[in-house]
Amino acid sequence: MNTTDADVSNPSAGASVSDQVGGAILRALSLAVAAQELPSGLVLPSQITLERPKNRDHGDYATSVALALAKPAEMAPRAVAEVLRTYLLADHEVKSVISAVEIAGPGFLNITLARAGQGAIIAAILSEGEIYGHSRALGGVKINLEFISANPTGPLHLGHTRWAAVGDALGRVLSAAGAEVTREFYINDRGNQMELFGASLRAAAQGVAVPEDGYHGEYINEIAGQIKSAHPEYLTLPDVQSLDAFRDAGYALQLADQQRVLEGFRTHFDIWFSEKSLYENDFFKHCLDRLRAQGHVYEEGGATWLRTTDFGDDKDRVMIKSDGAFAYFASDSAYYISKRERGFEICIYMLGADHHGYVNRLKAIAACAGDDPNYNIDALIGQLVKIMENGEELKLSKRAGTIITLEELVEKVGVDAARYTLIRYPVDTPMVMDVDVLRSRTNENPVYYVQYAHARICAVLRNASDLGITYGVDQIHAELLENDRERELIGALAEFPRVVAGAAELREPHRIARYVEELAGIYHRFYADCRVLPMGDEAATDLHRARATLCSATARVIANSLALLGVSAPEKM
Repeated sequence: MNTTDADVSNPSAGASVSDQVGGAILRALSLAVAAQELPSGLVLPSQITLERPKNRDHGDYATSVALALAKPAEMAPRAVAEVLRTYLLADHEVKSVISAVEIAGPGFLNITLARAGQGAIIAAILSEGEIYGHSRALGGVKINLEFISANPTGPLHLGHTRWAAVGDALGRVLSAAGAEVTREFYINDRGNQMELFGASLRAAAQGVAVPEDGYHGEYINEIAGQIKSAHPEYLTLPDVQSLDAFRDAGYALQLADQQRVLEGFRTHFDIWFSEKSLYENDFFKHCLDRLRAQGHVYEEGGATWLRTTDFGDDKDRVMIKSDGAFAYFASDSAYYISKRERGFEICIYMLGADHHGYVNRLKAIAACAGDDPNYNIDALIGQLVKIMENGEELKLSKRAGTIITLEELVEKVGVDAARYTLIRYPVDTPMVMDVDVLRSRTNENPVYYVQYAHARICAVLRNASDLGITYGVDQIHAELLENDRERELIGALAEFPRVVAGAAELREPHRIARYVEELAGIYHRFYADCRVLPMGDEAATDLHRARATLCSATARVIANSLALLGVSAPEKM
């Protein structure tokens, strides 16, 4: 069974059919308590868990709420279920949605949707078009989504690639749930790595060995060549000025290259935030004063500390070292305060696999600033990605000299396959990408499987048009859609708004991928069992028009799902 929580206590959580059914159950419970058919002191649930039975003979939805309430109500489960059934069938608000309520087993309620309700689902999909599935579940919440933090000293590698796909998809999902999302790239442009980058570029331009602890790889020679060609005078500048010139020019070129690669990967950032800017115009001093005013800053051993142990961190953190240098934690603190002062309510951090220790630190910063760390901070940890080709793991990049880069992955499998595969797994689990599978045009390739379903529907609809078969909102004829495969397909389409809202709330865009894969399978079963187009000289009927309309609605939901993942929905393959 597929499970969904119908939280109708929040009217902004979307208007899916499961919401309406869940709302009817909650109303039935409230009325039964008011009429004392259920105990007056009974604590009612805030949400109803609904399941979609695999066997459609058991209805379109099932719930075990009667079993959960039986013990506190001191009643038999079937008795509770009978009370609920009576009130559900008397609910005028859902008579067009629910056609039957049956009690099964020890007290399960099996609910069957009405044909009119199924027709309304198809009509909503076709009428709402690209915004079907959107909701106000997170309406008006301002979210800062930071999902790549990288040095501007080299190409984006495979670790960045997972966040580039997942972070972008999460931003799309959060926006679809009504949030005001700002996507932010944090540029680590402060610290010794920048000086080493400049020294490496100058050495390459001079034709001498790059420092051992510097940056290596073919890209260093490429950038050094570009700088030398545009500014040969940099080689004749005094030592410090020459290093600074190569560093700054290389910074600009590498950052522009990262931006180019990400845009080609369909990953857009609203803000490219420089770490260096945190120390300009006395902003860090302002942040330190704010934290000091909260009573969590102290001096010891000539250093300045933030007392993060007050809020669950394993040790207090140095902000300014005894030699006057800023610790990296100083940037973390100032960056969080910058986000909050820019008006963001929730700050989502998408961190690498080696950053588990950062979660408590970030939450402690929020608490030290007077915020609620359980609301204002949301940190996600992404695990590692392994690439296999011809049965072997790929580790070395031709251009960067280290791990495979984002650009090299795209060259191997394409944007759609790379994005879809990176998104479809929970981020807290390591994953393996098999290049050979992702290049294949078989059902083993999940992105091909889903895209093929969309292309197949588009081909069906082209053929329908060629045969003069009209389809659309005025051709639903829901009363004719009686086949179990049709009911199964409509039920799956109805769940899309709930899936989107859940993916946003849980920060799990992989739920969209898994949903659309299941939807594609349901469509293929429908197509095998329900003839959409007439055969030979057979005249087109309202049933053909209704099924073509259902196909059109299915294509729309598949396309909307893929759009949330930043993946194309081809009409031909």
